Amino acid sequence: MSCSGPGYRSPRAAMLEGPREKLMYVVCIHTDKNKSDILCTVDIDPNSIDYCKIIHKLRMPHIGDELHHSGWNICSSCHNKQQKRDTLILPCLMSDRVYFIDTSSERTPSIKKVLSSIEVNQYGISTLHTSHCLPTGEILISAMGKPNGDAIGEFLCVNAETLEMKGTWTIGEKKAAFGYDFWYQPYHDVLVASEWALPRVFKKGYATTDIADPAIYGRSLNFYSWNERKLKQVLNLGEDGIAPLEVRFLHNPKSSEGFVGCAVTSNVYKFYKTSNGEWAAKKVIQILNKQVEGWITPQMPGMITDILISLDDKYLYLSNWLHGDIRQYNISDTERPKLVGQIFLGGSILNDSKIRVIQDNELTEQPAPTYIKGRRLYGSPQMLQLSLDGTRLYVTTSLFKPWDQQFYPEHVKNGSTMVKLDIDIRNGGLKLDEEFLVDFGIEKDDILLAHEMRYPGGDCTSDIWLSED
Repeated sequence: MSCSGPGYRSPRAAMLEGPREKLMYVVCIHTDKNKSDILCTVDIDPNSIDYCKIIHKLRMPHIGDELHHSGWNICSSCHNKQQKRDTLILPCLMSDRVYFIDTSSERTPSIKKVLSSIEVNQYGISTLHTSHCLPTGEILISAMGKPNGDAIGEFLCVNAETLEMKGTWTIGEKKAAFGYDFWYQPYHDVLVASEWALPRVFKKGYATTDIADPAIYGRSLNFYSWNERKLKQVLNLGEDGIAPLEVRFLHNPKSSEGFVGCAVTSNVYKFYKTSNGEWAAKKVIQILNKQVEGWITPQMPGMITDILISLDDKYLYLSNWLHGDIRQYNISDTERPKLVGQIFLGGSILNDSKIRVIQDNELTEQPAPTYIKGRRLYGSPQMLQLSLDGTRLYVTTSLFKPWDQQFYPEHVKNGSTMVKLDIDIRNGGLKLDEEFLVDFGIEKDDILLAHEMRYPGGDCTSDIWLSED
């Protein structure tokens, strides 16, 4: 039985034996600055009378949080343990709070505990981002900044049972210059973390003048010893690897390679362990700029803001938040990813926008807007979540409210959408499901910006597996 404990015994078991997803927890930021953010529970069971409806809204008790990413108290790395996956972790980008959400009643989650900014800041950290559960019975939450808005790469450690803070994770004086996302692979004694930017700068919006300054935007992958909890290697990707954001190891727990998407330079690097035990990286995907008129610069990058890998390690998916497309790559040969699926679902270069594409190495004409059931998809595809079996890809549209307001004001005015793509897992290919739409702007008192998505039972971006030997 693959589900004797939390999660599944292996990625393959999750893919072959896991149930079809029926509920989705969606982190939503309120467009009204006087209202608090919301965790929406969405019914995605096609046999339900509430299909594609928001069936529950859990409102945070404070305003100005900017809920962003989420994680679990326990996942497949603790498969042989008795604890239950019943607490969703919601760190806040703007307020530095952490909400612990009780999901034991799956359709009607509630707030279990709140860590205040004062409690978090006492450890010299702020701007919390990614959370993962550890096989040690702890929760690790990455931090991108210090309380004064300066940058640092660090982690907050929390007891998964008592939800009490245990302090910061890194041992020693050597700290990463920036922080963002992370993944771990105990078999290779490694935790890898990525970098965004200086919090007091990126929280104000995106300026192309900032990206040239390595003191403002990160360019490195940071490799820690899993056992020693020490920063061992800083791998600088250089001027072609600015803002390496989402970082994913292959799901195979013995794998010594993974991928990271660089937002500003719009490329994907493969990172891997060398024969001498060091880590190296190689660019394997490059999204070409489009030459445009009417935008902030004459060259528009794709801006890769999310990537994920299917549980069988066959496909990598990415979203280009400025260009407006989602891409599917076959990564069976990790050195040479092959583009096998692509679809445009919004973005900045639509044919009815004020931006004119002058030169495009890919498209012969600017894409048309997308409508589902009469609802226009504003903004651009951003966060991705894949079904366990790899056949359904869910997509939301919000990146970060200050940046949403800057690039897609109509999106903020009308609210986010969630759509579903059907996946050809044999040959590759993406097809929009014209009958699936979740509209986060339909209730005018709650026009919401939808970001990360989680299933109650775990998924391919929350769960990490350990080697069985």
